[in-house]
Parts: sequence; structure tokens; C-alpha cells
Amino acid sequence: MRHVPIAEFKDHLSELIAAAEAGEELVLTRHGKPAVRILPAEQAVEERRRRAREALNRMAEHRERMRAEGRTVTIDEIIAWKNEGRR
Repeated sequence: MRHVPIAEFKDHLSELIAAAEAGEELVLTRHGKPAVRILPAEQAVEERRRRAREALNRMAEHRERMRAEGRTVTIDEIIAWKNEGRR
């Protein structure tokens, strides 16, 4: 993973995009702090899939714990959980 200041990224855009396309992960920094991460497209897709699988596995584990405790959930409760934190 290569850290690149945003100003340098602007100056060397084509070269750094080519590096990302070749598989290198870039972290753009602003004032020395990470601001943006650039991944090769295939890696970004796989990362989203991995996070989705992990979330589904956590939900399945939670469901099994609730079943073991003899608890059930209604559709209304699921919808309320989904909307929790939304405006």
C-alpha cells in the first residue's frame, strides 16, 4: 500500500492510475492523513462481496442464537431494525 499526497497524485495522475490498474493499492493523503483509498476494480468488487458475506454470516449466527433461545422475530421488528437510525 503506497501513501501519496493529493498534490503529488494530481501531478502524476496517469502514472499512479496505471499502478493501481496493475494491482497496487494507493492511499491518498491530505496533510499526512489518509483521505481516499484507490484499489484495482477487481479488488474493490471482491472486498464488497467479502463484507456482504460477513454481514450475512453474522445475521445467520444471530438468527441461530435467537432460535436456540426460543425467540422469534416479526416482520414489523425486522422492518424497524432496518429503518433504525434513518431519518
